[in-house]
Amino acid sequence: MRGILAIAILFCATVIGGEFEIVDQAAFDQIVDKDAKVEKLGGDMKFTEGPVWFAADGGYLVFSDIPANQLKRWTAKDGVTTFRDPSNNINGNTLNPEGLLVSCEHSARRVSITRKDGKVETLVDAFEGKKLNSPNDLAITKAGVVYFTDPPYGLPKGETKEQEKNRVYRFDPKTKQITSTADDFDMPNGICFSPDEQKIYVADSGKPKHVRVFQVNPDGSLGSGKHASVFCKIDKGAPDGVRCDEKGRLWSSAGHSVQIFAEDGKLIGKILCEETPANLCFGGADGKTLFMTAQKGLYAIKVKVGGAREVFSILGLGTQRRGGVSKVKPACKSAHVHFVEKRDDADFGGGVGGGGGMCVRGRRCAPGTDTTL
Repeated sequence: MRGILAIAILFCATVIGGEFEIVDQAAFDQIVDKDAKVEKLGGDMKFTEGPVWFAADGGYLVFSDIPANQLKRWTAKDGVTTFRDPSNNINGNTLNPEGLLVSCEHSARRVSITRKDGKVETLVDAFEGKKLNSPNDLAITKAGVVYFTDPPYGLPKGETKEQEKNRVYRFDPKTKQITSTADDFDMPNGICFSPDEQKIYVADSGKPKHVRVFQVNPDGSLGSGKHASVFCKIDKGAPDGVRCDEKGRLWSSAGHSVQIFAEDGKLIGKILCEETPANLCFGGADGKTLFMTAQKGLYAIKVKVGGAREVFSILGLGTQRRGGVSKVKPACKSAHVHFVEKRDDADFGGGVGGGGGMCVRGRRCAPGTDTTL
């Protein structure tokens, strides 16, 4: 009887509304307004993925349409337009600390970087002399080190899978060294860091349908044993793209929803979507819009929190505006006012003037330091 009662209480605690399915009402209220609505920003695409927000030119979103072999761009003014064609079937996208676009290309079987002048170059395309499978998604540290997943989902037709395992890799652009940090996944997919970069989350969209969390060791390797565990399991669909918000909660794509988990792995609630989200990111003028790429569509909803890893884009790296300053919280973690100088550079370049931000006390802050907006 107690078991039946417990199940009944758990079931009754889940509140289903038009936009949400809420498990922990108090926790959900801290991150999503009760009146928030999911808005469809675009449709009639083939399969959307890899959203990343740029603050330049008034702010815009870049995302992938994988089967169409295109990168798309969305702005509030123009809606969805084509940004790059062809794209080598890009899947995941993110920004490095310099504000440059870094992408996982399926058909080229590489991780690429777009330079200030628009030239696309290979960062890494092989491990131990063998071609990568089809890099899927990636996360970059404040020091610029790239962690990426490499399942064979996008392996070009007719080409041979050369890697025996589907791994998570670490690539250091400075040393050009690539290492395998985990090789026991079925289908490693979405990947993101905790706000302090002490933990990394990796989705397995294969048979396990769960998200694992690893301790990040000082040398950049990932923990094992008690320092690696299953963080959460997706109850509908499979996890794909994942993001941490500024408070350390994990947001994961899933079947017809984005599921939000507390730092202890407990489900807080779900943001429902008419199409199944494949990936997500935080963006918008204040960093508090959740963008969702979902099958043939692009969706967004206003939330109360920003993302842990969208700092580079929200700070305006890559801006084309000359002059002026932008008031933000101090990257150097001091309690004084901090300004970021904006330089006149190309869309994918620029960044913080002089390689860092200048505090009004005259202190030069290190580039890429953690800033919570």
